[in-house]
Amino acid sequence: MVQQPAEPRARVHAFTDDAMGDDDAVELVARIRAGTVSRREVVQAAVERSRRLDEALAAVAAERYAAAVVEASAPHEGFFAGVPTFVKDNSDVAGLPTQQGSRAYVARPAAADGDVARVLGTLGLTVLGKTRLSEYGFSASAEFVHEPPVRNPWHLEHSSGASSAGAAVLVAGGAVPLAHANDGGGSIRIPAAVNGLVGLKATRGRIPSDRANREMPVRIVHDGVLTRSVRDTAAFVREAERAYRDLSLPPVGDVTRPGRKRLRVALVTESLGGRAVDDEVLAVVRATAALLERLGHDVEPTPVPAPESFVEDFLDYWAFLALALTTSGRRGLGPDFDATRHDELTRGLAARARGRLWRMPLAIGRLRASQRRSRRFFADHDLVLSPTLATVTPRLGWLHPGQPYETVIERLVDWVAFTPLQNATGDPSISLPLGTSSQGLPVGVMLSGPRGHDRRLLEVAYELEEAQPFARIQVP
Repeated sequence: MVQQPAEPRARVHAFTDDAMGDDDAVELVARIRAGTVSRREVVQAAVERSRRLDEALAAVAAERYAAAVVEASAPHEGFFAGVPTFVKDNSDVAGLPTQQGSRAYVARPAAADGDVARVLGTLGLTVLGKTRLSEYGFSASAEFVHEPPVRNPWHLEHSSGASSAGAAVLVAGGAVPLAHANDGGGSIRIPAAVNGLVGLKATRGRIPSDRANREMPVRIVHDGVLTRSVRDTAAFVREAERAYRDLSLPPVGDVTRPGRKRLRVALVTESLGGRAVDDEVLAVVRATAALLERLGHDVEPTPVPAPESFVEDFLDYWAFLALALTTSGRRGLGPDFDATRHDELTRGLAARARGRLWRMPLAIGRLRASQRRSRRFFADHDLVLSPTLATVTPRLGWLHPGQPYETVIERLVDWVAFTPLQNATGDPSISLPLGTSSQGLPVGVMLSGPRGHDRRLLEVAYELEEAQPFARIQVP
């Protein structure tokens, strides 16, 4: 639950010498199966860590700690049996409210698990609770007008990203090894970048999503997890594929090591809309390009593969989603829904949509057409290397939703200048923590590939992780 954080410290984490240690999920599975630790011990350790971290980070929206400990003592099926996790608070978990980061209504406990929570249960994961997000996931920073922000464990005065911020900080800070996240414009990759995590937005349809996301005019929202290691992400995709597989996509299978094929990599450092990119971010991306070349890949600078209209089209569609929520709130969210309680960003997006509804058919048509453009681009390239975000992580307050809409949206578009394209095309994309800013904060680098080639991204991610191990929050 939300608590006012204590006096900010530069860096916090919960790693300690308990049943979890500093293991990732794959190692925890091995230790549980070997009998070195029990499922109950692991879940109890995760509960204690989550409580401690939440005091500083304000990451938990709702908890079911007692039930999780009881469940951990019962027999479990699934590869991840006994591994603790959290579900983002825009997906239903039976018995917990789905508040979606908003004060506009009071959510009732869900009667049943949503599709995402059912998949997590099938894989054996034990759900400890739900994580906070920005209001409906519209902002890329989990800040609020009347509640404390979700804080970044690498530095409590900086943004934790969004919208899957609560999930990211609990994984980065060591409460759980992986947590559910979803991505409608970068909301897996953005918090991965600013919290030093691996964040894969898989190919559209690869990972099951809740019904509301499947029924969008353009299916921009993709579900997945945030992790601290490439092998945890690969294991999750493998196990999710065993539980559900989209037969229109080539299988990913069990990815456990780098691939052998040398690839044609397009280096894209120009952002959507031609917005400025920080020198520090560019330096990390170019260092990654040089590393890929040393590993034998062919890297070639390439213009951004999107039309000039893309930013406005995507923003119009994003605004349309806000309008749909605000106009259908009483019917969809409850009779106490009050749109006047939304923050300035949600209200501003809805107002934008009202004045531009005439553009919506054109925007949707062009966003759908981006899939064809992507197929043509990847006929000559195997991967795209780019920044995840255009600038280093901002301090809290820069994207505060109590500011005028025009201020916040301009800053958001400037910062989130690379991630939305793959939400429109449905292509896979992964953020990896391959650098550190001058202030000691993680810098994410993004790799994107053609539809269905998630395996290729994971193989290259393994290769980069081996060549340049990721920074660890518990090491100064």
